[in-house]
Amino acid sequence: MGTYDLPRNVKGEGRILFIFTTKSLIYTVAAAGIGLIFYFIFSLFNLTMVGIVFVVVCALLGFGIGTIKMPEIGKFEFSKKTGGENLDDILKRAIKFKTKGKKIYVYKEEKNND
Repeated sequence: MGTYDLPRNVKGEGRILFIFTTKSLIYTVAAAGIGLIFYFIFSLFNLTMVGIVFVVVCALLGFGIGTIKMPEIGKFEFSKKTGGENLDDILKRAIKFKTKGKKIYVYKEEKNND
């Protein structure tokens, strides 16, 4: 008698708590850490609720940056070029572009017709 491999749904096995991938968890914790700095500053002025809201908003932004992919919208030129890419990759490229003096080097291979 032969054995058969049954296909199974493996989507979500690399996720933590069903919503966090490893990358999104790292971005969420890092952004919440930045928010905690502001929480301590606000708590010095007895504005702890504002600090808590700030931590939650920062954590949500971190989760969004680590999770969301750029949609491809035909009306906008920038979304045609970046559609389907992760938002964090786009932000990394934009930061590199700004720090390198707004220069992009493109290398083209030339064909020899020998």
